[in-house]
Amino acid sequence: MSGKALGTARGLLLVAATLAATGCEWFTDFKQQPKIKPWQWEYAGDTVTPMRGSPMYSVPLTGNPEPAYVVSYQQLPGTIDSMSTLQNPHAPTPASLDNGRKYFQINCAVCHGIGGGGNGTAVQYGVPAPSLLSDVTKNRADGYIYGMIRNGRGLMPTYDRIEDMDRWDVVNYVRALQGKIPGVTADTSPAGFPGENGRSVPGYTRTGPTRPAPYRPQDVAQWMSELEDTAALAQPATDSLNAAKPAAAPKGAHP
Repeated sequence: MSGKALGTARGLLLVAATLAATGCEWFTDFKQQPKIKPWQWEYAGDTVTPMRGSPMYSVPLTGNPEPAYVVSYQQLPGTIDSMSTLQNPHAPTPASLDNGRKYFQINCAVCHGIGGGGNGTAVQYGVPAPSLLSDVTKNRADGYIYGMIRNGRGLMPTYDRIEDMDRWDVVNYVRALQGKIPGVTADTSPAGFPGENGRSVPGYTRTGPTRPAPYRPQDVAQWMSELEDTAALAQPATDSLNAAKPAAAPKGAHP
């Protein structure tokens, strides 16, 4: 090999070694592009960077199709009122009512009762629950009931774990319990039984990400601190376990 060729080869080897040492890559793909992930600015404690979208808040981070400039997703009483104008996109078909019955019986019947009369099991233990069959509730808008399920109010917690489209099906089922769907009598038989799986339990997540309230940087910091404390407490036990292990026998030694 000539001196010039040898020099070129050495140069290429030097470049390759430098790239390997610095962790550089020749090729990248789309997932490695700079981007802002959901909640990333909140985790970093950035309270200046505005939410994405034009107009602002038009890109939802809540898992719901309604952007935040149309309704409010904060945990405030006025939030539910802001959702009153939302229109139910699901017709009360048999499939919608059956799905709504499942989620109602899993989440709502324990307080409101299987038939919606406010006589669920929890009421026997002092938890007040209004009847869903009263004229007041019957006259509520679909969007209002949807917002109540999502955010809760008073003693009722948020049931944001019921996904957006399933939540509209629950609204349809409540309307069937109220007798407001012509020609439909609500089915109050069990949608599933204890230990039963399959279609009788909630399905996979389809509209994530969802969040009942924003994560705050201070909450994340506390969570990370607790994880570190837990790891520190577990370390002495791991060290003791390693110390108690017998030393490895020399290579070639007989037991």
